[in-house]
Amino acid sequence: MAVAFNLIPIDLRTPGTYIEVDNSQAVRGLSILPPRVLIIGQKLATGSAPVNTMRLISDVAQVDGLFGRASQLAAMCWAFRGANPTSELWAMPVVDLVAGVAATNTVVFAGTATAPGTQALYVGGRRIRTPVTLGMTAAQLATAVAAAVNADADAAVTASAATATVTLTAKHKGLCGNDIDVRAAYYSDDAQPAGITVTVNPMAGGTGNPDIAPALAAVGDEWFTDIIVPWNDAANLTALGDDLVARFGPLRMVDCHGWRATSNTHSNLVAAMAARNCPHISPQGWEGSPTPPWITASALASVCIAALAIDPARPVQTLLVPGVMPPAAEKRFTRAQRNTLLFNGISTLTVDAGGNVVVERVVTEYRQTSAGAADTSYLNVETVKTVTYLRYDVRTFFSRKYPRHKLAADGTRFGAGQPVMTPKLAKAELVARFEQWEEAGLVQDRAAFMRDVVTEISGTDPDRLNALIPPTVINQLRVFAGLLQFRL
Repeated sequence: MAVAFNLIPIDLRTPGTYIEVDNSQAVRGLSILPPRVLIIGQKLATGSAPVNTMRLISDVAQVDGLFGRASQLAAMCWAFRGANPTSELWAMPVVDLVAGVAATNTVVFAGTATAPGTQALYVGGRRIRTPVTLGMTAAQLATAVAAAVNADADAAVTASAATATVTLTAKHKGLCGNDIDVRAAYYSDDAQPAGITVTVNPMAGGTGNPDIAPALAAVGDEWFTDIIVPWNDAANLTALGDDLVARFGPLRMVDCHGWRATSNTHSNLVAAMAARNCPHISPQGWEGSPTPPWITASALASVCIAALAIDPARPVQTLLVPGVMPPAAEKRFTRAQRNTLLFNGISTLTVDAGGNVVVERVVTEYRQTSAGAADTSYLNVETVKTVTYLRYDVRTFFSRKYPRHKLAADGTRFGAGQPVMTPKLAKAELVARFEQWEEAGLVQDRAAFMRDVVTEISGTDPDRLNALIPPTVINQLRVFAGLLQFRL
């Protein structure tokens, strides 16, 4: 009998018409790999969510109650949703390290107001303004500014005043507090009140990040396409990188890409990357933005994830990154400096004529093989995402269309309705799949694929079909170089 049934028994004698339904041939076209994003970050004690437990964020308004208003994790969720309202979003809270120390700084006022005005203070990119009255002393202004900071429920710090000095303390313990930017002016029209001077010292003294390992263990084999983290310390990045490499492996195949951001001087950014080489993490770096790095990471990831879900091979350059304040013009890295960052595994952002932050190029940390040889195979995030998609599509296609098939050598004469796979049939399916990838603009060089693709039954296991699948992934147009050789 040529036709092989899955459910209708061969020994059926009761009269009737029996027709089973088989959906293995129903789905056509390429597979869909929807983004599924996880943000890990610190919660405050006011948050109700249990630690190291993943929560689906169906409504971003719930994050303040779950993780604490003004918490690092809540702020990251708000930033993500501000740029990406559709991708499936999960969040996992961790608590501050008990042995950690919260960062602090001082804002010192001097003088007496000789005219009414407004004292601005930017804390982590949030503008907090305090009215200044004629004759207000520095001590009075410090008290008023501290009260204004504490009245802002979304501020990342608390404030206290003594004499003419405001002391700001990060609400979270840890290194993150050192990255809270504090300044008295950002925009050109932020005028300092007449008669009042202000000295803003940077946040410092924060120590001790939480350990990411328990959170990663709680994720287990749950598949997330992307993970966003707020930390940049070596221990956490090593743990994250090891986890992502393991997830990418052929026996797990739960590919996940990591996103992070950091703020530092150009030389420090380059130096910090010397020990980093993970193909599954894209770090972004610059100096002088009022926006905290964890917010930048979340916003950058959100726009890139949305675009790469539509087309993993299309370059993300020129995408707008909302909710991120650019550094002042004098703090922005030059093209040469950004080029150096890109050669050292650091993604770059630029600022357009309207003051909007835009993606310049997103790269991964990966720069060399384990033997130390230079390697650009995983340079671009688009390459990583494209390879992830191609593997997912092959895996999904064969699992769906050939779930319970027998395996035979080429040339075997079996009935047309028999569920039998052969190397020749597998090769034909792979070639057909390549043609669909090519049509979708994901791969190129069909001749090379046809020449190099191999399907064969294993020489040691007759139940195993081996395949060499050699697509040449498509590239991205990043540089147009022309020589304008004019004539007279």
